[in-house]
Amino acid sequence: MPRTRPPYPPEFRTEAIRLVRESGRTMTEVARDLGVSTESLRNWIRQYEIDTGQHAGLTTAEREELQRLRRENRILREEREILKKAAAFFAQETNSRKK
Repeated sequence: MPRTRPPYPPEFRTEAIRLVRESGRTMTEVARDLGVSTESLRNWIRQYEIDTGQHAGLTTAEREELQRLRRENRILREEREILKKAAAFFAQETNSRKK
């Protein structure tokens, strides 16, 4: 089931990334102090590096757009299927009235 909002606010994530990059402490130490998993912190740092152009990959904005477009595509496909069924139903009604 999709989440409606991320479990940690963006400000918290930004501060966690800043601590790792500027404090000289290890990722494990910062994660433990903040009460988050090391893997979550690693993912936040990697996404930050992608967003700032330090690594290749989809930026946060591109991920959001891709998610929006996939949702829109799914809705359009569902609507098309409904219209196809409606057209078939009305075509059948028209043919039965002609007889």
